[in-house]
Amino acid sequence: MRCCRPALLTPPLLLLTACSGWQSSLDPQGPQADLLAGLFWVFTAVLSAVWLLTMTALVVALLRRHPARTEPLELNTRPERGMARTVGAAAALTLVVVVALTVVSYGAQRALFSGGEAPLTLKVKGHQWWWEVTYEDPGPSRQFTTANEIHVPVGQPVHVKLESADVIHSFWVPNLAGKMDAIPGRENRLVIQASKEGVFRGQCTEFCGWQHAHMAITVVAHSLEDFERWRESQISAAEPPDDPVRKRGMQIFLSRPCVMCHQIRGTPAAGKVAPDLTHIGSRLHIAAGTLPNGRGNLAAWIVDPQGIKPGAHMPLIKLNAEEVEPLARYLEGLK
Repeated sequence: MRCCRPALLTPPLLLLTACSGWQSSLDPQGPQADLLAGLFWVFTAVLSAVWLLTMTALVVALLRRHPARTEPLELNTRPERGMARTVGAAAALTLVVVVALTVVSYGAQRALFSGGEAPLTLKVKGHQWWWEVTYEDPGPSRQFTTANEIHVPVGQPVHVKLESADVIHSFWVPNLAGKMDAIPGRENRLVIQASKEGVFRGQCTEFCGWQHAHMAITVVAHSLEDFERWRESQISAAEPPDDPVRKRGMQIFLSRPCVMCHQIRGTPAAGKVAPDLTHIGSRLHIAAGTLPNGRGNLAAWIVDPQGIKPGAHMPLIKLNAEEVEPLARYLEGLK
């Protein structure tokens, strides 16, 4: 019997561990996520109570013994009247529960989409299979674009304008907010806000093709001072390399088809169809969360993107063996 105890304990432990973590709607780290988590627990409590009442009524009905009839043709309307009252009460209770949950859900939805002023507005565009993130600003010179990573200040609401460049995607950072679709030709809006510093993982939750599972987005929440320092560094153009190996890597990058797709501000590379690489070295991951960022993974991605993320639109670039290291070092240094 002892050998069965771990197996019996495994499902409850898995359920408990699923309630926390860097991608869990049951571990809210912002007011929007708090509201949704509260709504979830209200629905769970009410529906659990309904289920328990239903099962209790069923058990009572099955165990209840009815007196035997001495006269088969005898009419007894009392059970029928009692049954009618029970069914009526159940119907009324059902109506009350449905109306109450509808009102609670509607109130939560109004609170989520109430809008209001926000000091920061982002335009997030879904692509197959990565996220383009533009930090909007009244001054055009202070706008910049990054990819697959959002940085926000703690305690401040952030307006997110969602768009899609190809098919329907769905933006979801469970710790911070609910889901919202990104639809071609339409702009949807969402508000996210982090209550504390940390790193939170998001995911596309609308099946959008072969690499849908590898279309993640990371939200990094900073203190206001750290966020402003990060934003100023992102606004600036890429620093020119200061060592011979990275200079060689820059020459390789600019002489290959990379410049047709990618942009590195401060260089002739001005492509707009693939992620902006101006500060790629400062990001936590590459390939939309598929690999941790680092020189080795950058080199592997450059050499064989289809082996890492089959179906991705990153083409195979022909490089000599001695060109891979300088190119990876150049990209790693773009911070």
